[in-house]
Amino acid sequence: MKTLDVITIGRSSVDLYGQQVGGRLEDMGSFAKYIGGSPTNIACGTARLGLRSAVITRVGDEHMGRFIREQLIREGVDVRGVATDPDRLTALVILGIRNQDSFPLIFYRENCADMALSEDDIDEDLIAQARCVLATGTHLSNPMTEAAVMRALDMARAHGARTALDIDYRPNLWGVAGHGEGESRFVESAAVTAKLAATLHLFDLIVGTEEEFHIAGGTTDTLAALRAVRAVSDATLVCKRGAKGAVAFTGAIPDSLDDGEAGPGFPIEVFNVLGAGDGFFSGLLKGWLDGGSWPRALEYANACGAFAVSRHGCTPAYPSLEELRFFLERGVVRPDLRNDAALEQVHWATNRQGRMGGDWTTMRVFAFDHRMQLEAMEGYTPEKGGAFKRLCLEAALAVQDGQGGYGILCDDRIGRTALHAASGTGLWIGRPAEWPGSRPLALEPELGPDCGGLSEWARENVVKVLCFCHPDDDAALRAEQEATVLRLYTAARRNGLEFLLEIIPSKVGPVDEDTTATLIEQFYAAGIHPDWWKLEPLTSAEAWAKAIAAIEAHDRHTRGIVVLGLDAPEAELAASFAVAARFPLVRGFAVGRTIFGAVARDWFAGRVGDADAVAEMAARYRRLCAIWDAARDAA
Repeated sequence: MKTLDVITIGRSSVDLYGQQVGGRLEDMGSFAKYIGGSPTNIACGTARLGLRSAVITRVGDEHMGRFIREQLIREGVDVRGVATDPDRLTALVILGIRNQDSFPLIFYRENCADMALSEDDIDEDLIAQARCVLATGTHLSNPMTEAAVMRALDMARAHGARTALDIDYRPNLWGVAGHGEGESRFVESAAVTAKLAATLHLFDLIVGTEEEFHIAGGTTDTLAALRAVRAVSDATLVCKRGAKGAVAFTGAIPDSLDDGEAGPGFPIEVFNVLGAGDGFFSGLLKGWLDGGSWPRALEYANACGAFAVSRHGCTPAYPSLEELRFFLERGVVRPDLRNDAALEQVHWATNRQGRMGGDWTTMRVFAFDHRMQLEAMEGYTPEKGGAFKRLCLEAALAVQDGQGGYGILCDDRIGRTALHAASGTGLWIGRPAEWPGSRPLALEPELGPDCGGLSEWARENVVKVLCFCHPDDDAALRAEQEATVLRLYTAARRNGLEFLLEIIPSKVGPVDEDTTATLIEQFYAAGIHPDWWKLEPLTSAEAWAKAIAAIEAHDRHTRGIVVLGLDAPEAELAASFAVAARFPLVRGFAVGRTIFGAVARDWFAGRVGDADAVAEMAARYRRLCAIWDAARDAA
């Protein structure tokens, strides 16, 4: 009756990873922000592999603490054990990749929130729900955090849970190395050895590198260290050996490390070792808690470690269960896994929930990203345009009312105030990148010729691009437009932004039941895998079936399709919704002028005021939502 597979206890931090590879940490100019800390990483890694995980830690009562909590939720980690410390800041780590052997890092952990973890933070009801409780060595370094860990372990054993230890030896976190030696993995210390030795009997599984077993066993002879640990603990000992893989010892320690139980290794390029051990432990726990053999568990562990070693960051590098299975079935195609296009597509597509969050299986989107349509209205000025879009947002929020499954499309050029105000509201937010009405496709100038402007976009913005295209386009035009879409798509992925591709062939030429499916095939052939498709209402159920078959043949992990409106009357939209809603991959609609068109004309002309405009748009939007929901219920 356990409701959790694993609870991890200990460090949580914000990791700032230098984005320039090959330079000194002193020279880093920009950083990527991730969650970090060994237990936090493992909680996320196991959640991605389908285990029900939770973490017990503390975060500060500030922006970084909220970031950790929110990201854990997006990763599917139970946060009931995450306490908010009112007096201390969230821990911070700055890291870099110097070369394949050097990974400098600085821990900012003076009086940090997670080191204030106390016995009062350990909830027996939570511990009782777990099949396994995992502790990490750092939290044995301080009397208060040690007491918290010991209390959790005692409760775990009382409630029949397995216990695991990640030795996780960081000399400077034990006070035996300086602040500038964050990269150091081993400094001899009799005091650390004694502290660890006093706890080793409490665990069923102990995992560490050779150096970590050296500190636990009090000797730099690896076999002797393992035997010293075995003398005080009956745990299964898993020793990580870097490129040689890892070995498990369930009984007496043999005369050679090679005589332990082992799983297959993977010949991959070492790009970044930081966080690899946490990825390894995540895979190991998946195999162990699923009841697999040690060779099978070690295969999972080695594979998850390989993903981490080959990618930037810790938690973002870890695989989903589907990705792990894909990798194990297909094998290594190229040693630099981060440049394996097929693998990276599976990685992105099956881990997107961690990037954006939310449940978007139903999409009710109020699209007011229009620019040239507003600019053509009587009474329009840029200032009025921005004010009107703020009214559109008010209408959207009134209908959303804190519920999931609602969104907006809003531009930055006219609608910047509304776009920024929408952040953090729970709305799905799409943001256009195309120059309105352009054919061949051109992008908003603010993006720059290399689309580098996407680096300034909020992470919750979805890059939306509208391409007017048709299967009958000549080869030169098709190539030009596909190249523009590919450039934007590539930049979106590089910046961690989801991508929506909108295609409207009916504005270019005649359409039939194969038109949209043909265009979809062409974009996939060009190397573009949209997270979302925005399609005009198709002519028949057969046309929808062909379009969906084209998508699923290339990407069965796509977020889905939204139907656009083309300023159609509500009755026409209702008829098109009735057909589209039969197909689960069609998540909903993204409609604009049907909602705001008449209201905007009256508002710009001064015939209605703000309150009436908001009320009318909210009423129209609410009716469309009801029409879609009814169509889906009837399907």
